[in-house]
Amino acid sequence: MSDEIPPLSYDLIARPWIPVQRLDGSEEELSLRDVVEQAVSLRRIVGDVPTQEFALVRLLLAIVHDAIEGPRDSEHCAELWRDGLPSERIAAYLDRYRDRFDLLHPRTPFFQVAGLRTAKDEYFSLDRIVADVPNGAPFFTMRARGAGRLGFAEAARWVVHAHAYDPSGIKSGAVGDPRVKGGKGYPQGVGWTGNIGGVLAEGDTLHETLLLNLIAADADNLHIDADDRPAWRRDPAGAAPADARELAARPSGVRDLYTWQSRRLRLRYDAEGVYGALLAYGDPLTPHNMHNREPMTAWRRSPAQEKKLGRSQVYLPREHDPTRTAWRGLAALVTGRATGAEQRKEAAAVVRPRVLDWVNRLANEGLLAHDHLIRVRLCGVVYGTQQSVIDEIVDDSVAMAVAVLHQRDAELGQTAVDAVADAERAVTALGDLAQRLAQAAGAETEGPKATARDLGFAALDGPFRHWLHGLHADDDPEAERGEWQRLARRTVLDLGKRLVDQAGDAAWTGRLIDTATGSFWLTAGGADLRFRAELNKGLPMSTTDEQTDEARA
Repeated sequence: MSDEIPPLSYDLIARPWIPVQRLDGSEEELSLRDVVEQAVSLRRIVGDVPTQEFALVRLLLAIVHDAIEGPRDSEHCAELWRDGLPSERIAAYLDRYRDRFDLLHPRTPFFQVAGLRTAKDEYFSLDRIVADVPNGAPFFTMRARGAGRLGFAEAARWVVHAHAYDPSGIKSGAVGDPRVKGGKGYPQGVGWTGNIGGVLAEGDTLHETLLLNLIAADADNLHIDADDRPAWRRDPAGAAPADARELAARPSGVRDLYTWQSRRLRLRYDAEGVYGALLAYGDPLTPHNMHNREPMTAWRRSPAQEKKLGRSQVYLPREHDPTRTAWRGLAALVTGRATGAEQRKEAAAVVRPRVLDWVNRLANEGLLAHDHLIRVRLCGVVYGTQQSVIDEIVDDSVAMAVAVLHQRDAELGQTAVDAVADAERAVTALGDLAQRLAQAAGAETEGPKATARDLGFAALDGPFRHWLHGLHADDDPEAERGEWQRLARRTVLDLGKRLVDQAGDAAWTGRLIDTATGSFWLTAGGADLRFRAELNKGLPMSTTDEQTDEARA
């Protein structure tokens, strides 16, 4: 008998590592095989942070796309929606590539490079791959003392997350990487998914979420090559990036993109778990004009980059603004337009996420009912200090009927977008009221104005989400918008009344205000009258309730 100790192994196909929430709300960790087999009874993947969930869903999508070799077209999609995902076929596929899904494999460790090393054979703290250890802010994390050691399951999740969202900055210089200078890897940009404002169409179960985002190869405006392959069906990566000519022709499609090896990684471990990591730069990928490759983000046209690069059109991912809730960016999701784009002279200013175009096609082809509800999930990262640290994680969603995205119900979608503009006008009027009340009192104006706007959007947040959730294909768009304007008016009018009631004696006495066209005496009463007039103008469909509202106020 041999006394040789077999190498350690952690088979991600069979061992639990993906955190999930079941339909009853309970949570547990499952293997890749179990996630696929039980997807109909799972609500969602949960993840240690929201961005980890987004990265893991994209990993699952790459597996399913490759295992079923599609979907090829509408007929194939109809078969999947009718019969469900072929779990046995997907399980057999995973078995075929089992060695590539072993986190600790001696030659092909999952999403890592065997033998990756620095010239000094260094390894570093796991803080480099764990995103919830913020640089310089250790008291605002569950890991105030850093990530000293991880179990294999959690380490695997952070490996996936690092390829997707790792910040830029100086990295370890891996032996064999020609880009290394003085033992250091200089900034090459963030992980691919960190460039985008992630958009995911969510259903009631993980199974439905996968089907909603499983885009067919013949989808309009999305380039998918016939030989599109994920990372585990390519030669194992070395320390150096892939050949420049090869990279110029990639990504080959969504399978390639969802598993893009933007980093080179190697975990250090023992029988008890992972205690260190080496993290270096991998394959570069620029976000310019990838709107026909990456379906899970909206895109914005960049005149500045067009001028800089000398190109007629340059599109960049439309990132999420952490100060704006999901519904306030509805125009870019529903119609592919953004407020103010015309003023910026951007021709086709915004491209809607291709995944929402796909949901629209599912409705057009009768695979989704018009009143079928989906959640549009927004997930992304805000980087700071030259993209070298993660400052914030954006995670929000908005529920709507598929009809809002449907081409045949374009008027309904436009009504939803117009309702957002109604909210913006109402909140602007509220902010102006706060500014004028401060002026009348002789106080600083910008702080009260910003605070009032924040209060306005916060007060409208729940009502708008409820109103949008209730839009149906057979609704009268004009009547629904009128209902929203009346609701917005009542909400903002109540806030305005509170501001006026809280104005001090100085504001009620007022003061002389000089303007370019002359001087006038501004008082709290005058500011209130101006506020109500602006609400009337901004929400004209709400004035049928004007007398009732005025009496209540």
